[in-house]
Amino acid sequence: MKRFYLKNLDCANCANKIEKSINNLQSVKKASIDFSTLTLLIDTDSMNEVLTEIKKIEPDIILLEQEIETFNPKKELIMMSIVSFIYLFVLIFNNIFTLYHIDKIIFMSIYLLYGWKIFLKAINKLRNGGIFDENFLMTIATLGAITINAFSEAAGVMLFFRIGEYLQDFAVHKSRKSIKALLEIRPDYANLMENNEIKKVAPELVKVNDYIIVKAGERLPLDGVIIKGKSQVDTSVLTGESVPKTVREGDEVFAGMINKSGLITIQVTKVFSESSVARIMELVETATHKKAKTEMFFSRFAGYYTPIVVILALLTAILPPLLFSDQNFSDWLYRALVMLVISCPCALVVSIPLAYFGGIGAASKNGILIKGSCFIDSLNQVRRVVFDKTGTLTKGVFKLTKIESVNDFSKNELLEMVAIADSHSNHPIALSIREAYQKDINMSDIIDYQELSGLGIRARIKKGDNEYFVLCGNSKLMDKFKIMFNDIDIPDTYIHIAVNDLYAGYIVISDELKSDSIDAVNQLKSIGITEISMLTGDNYNIAKSIADKLKIDKVYADLLPEAKFKILEEIISQSSLDEKLIFVGDGINDAPVLARADIGISMGNIGSDVAIETADIVIMDDSLSKIPKAIKVASTTKNIIIQNIVLALGLKLLFIILGFMGIATMWEAVFGDVGVTLIAVFNAGRMLKKKF
Repeated sequence: MKRFYLKNLDCANCANKIEKSINNLQSVKKASIDFSTLTLLIDTDSMNEVLTEIKKIEPDIILLEQEIETFNPKKELIMMSIVSFIYLFVLIFNNIFTLYHIDKIIFMSIYLLYGWKIFLKAINKLRNGGIFDENFLMTIATLGAITINAFSEAAGVMLFFRIGEYLQDFAVHKSRKSIKALLEIRPDYANLMENNEIKKVAPELVKVNDYIIVKAGERLPLDGVIIKGKSQVDTSVLTGESVPKTVREGDEVFAGMINKSGLITIQVTKVFSESSVARIMELVETATHKKAKTEMFFSRFAGYYTPIVVILALLTAILPPLLFSDQNFSDWLYRALVMLVISCPCALVVSIPLAYFGGIGAASKNGILIKGSCFIDSLNQVRRVVFDKTGTLTKGVFKLTKIESVNDFSKNELLEMVAIADSHSNHPIALSIREAYQKDINMSDIIDYQELSGLGIRARIKKGDNEYFVLCGNSKLMDKFKIMFNDIDIPDTYIHIAVNDLYAGYIVISDELKSDSIDAVNQLKSIGITEISMLTGDNYNIAKSIADKLKIDKVYADLLPEAKFKILEEIISQSSLDEKLIFVGDGINDAPVLARADIGISMGNIGSDVAIETADIVIMDDSLSKIPKAIKVASTTKNIIIQNIVLALGLKLLFIILGFMGIATMWEAVFGDVGVTLIAVFNAGRMLKKKF
């Protein structure tokens, strides 16, 4: 997918029309326009054809590969202020200017000054069938006013329409800027060490294994490992965590963090395009292109709303004078023109995407990456949550606490054999065993190695002149190879070991609950989650012990990966169509289950590639309390969207009725149209100030 920035796109309804039109082209596989960010994501073989189609709808649009700031409010504000003063002066002291029709000349001059661009746009749109375009409708409405000698109103409507557009552009621009400020974690430069000199360069120019210096107060430009120095770093832009983290030599650090105190030297491990910050920025920027059903519905609704109001306006102008002889045509024409002015659906099509964008931005500020507006809608329907255990509810930091040997094997001998057999594994349990062994392992001692999914490890190892077949894993592994053993009833993780088909004993590995696990489960229940379950490959006793501490409703233990998938399917089948299910896992071993769940939430561990790729939502600092926070962000976003829908439709309907009854004037209709849009945009912007 290619990304382009759309210069001169100032109409949300037009953005919807362009998106629909270019998606109908045979050369376009998929296209999405987000008015909140003025971006086009497109997969096509013919950009020339796409550009031609865009120009048919909006001739002024220019496609840019890089975003540039185009909104400059000062010059136009001064001009509008002068013209507005002249208009109001002539309107108030109209008697002075009636001689020789000077007032009409001034009003027509103002009308043409702000109307000629609208005329041109209307003509271009009309050529391409844009009869329901707001520019065409505004032209018809104001020309109609002139025909009934309402020069001051025609000029006023055109002037205030432009002022309204200006205010709308300003409000939308400010909202975009505020939301993007939440996500502004892109580093500006890197201090590259080259030939004992420090050069300030763009982060994109730094290569893997280069050395960079980060001074106090600077943002880390790339991912890497500290090779010199000690400091505290602010990780809030990545994790939402406000407490600084102490880092020293050997620690991994990530782009986007801010160095708070000491000078540190970093060896770069990823180029900028593959760094955590670059991938996070890309995810957030593309998130609003995965549009929610609410957003898509009102995009379609806008296509029906305007024609309906136009038809009502046409009937208003024609039917009463035809049916009733005492009714004045010019009076009903004026009422119809008022209805035309209120027919633009921009309040809806601008404010809804902005609210979703604000929700995604607010979540990102709290260290929660939501990969699409659609998942905000889904979060509002969640009734069931399913957790993985290890690394999700527990820390996943294992420690060997006990060794029990039998059949003449010594404890040290048992530990050595398991450490050698596990030396190829990156599983946290294997790492804890090697840490307890504390000796170097000669990799040539491993003759054969096989990892059996959901069971454990089978290896052929060498010790001195002898070879041994070693099995280490769960009770199912022992059963598979017909090893006789006594089962164990303890609430900890344990690994059975067999050597040359003889049971040799077991080792006990302890894990701890995460500090916020209990609080997270309690919060989920308090916000309406009806059922919380746990799936784990661990034995039932361990799983039940953890579940009892957390007050989890259902426990499924001793599961192989494929069994986890089947059980999740069963849980989903018990839910109604309007109920959604979250699965929370570590993003490494749970990819199929994360993908199958309505919403897959992964523990991100500040930049884990697998976690970011797999899940629909990523918790950047592995904090479970962020899950109820994500649901609260989604709920607030939904409330703001509902408010905007009710506000926009309610006020527009009110003005249509007032226009039909002859109570509302064209001025009031313009103020109503612009005012609704502004209120809706500012309401959407409230997401930025919310604390979750």
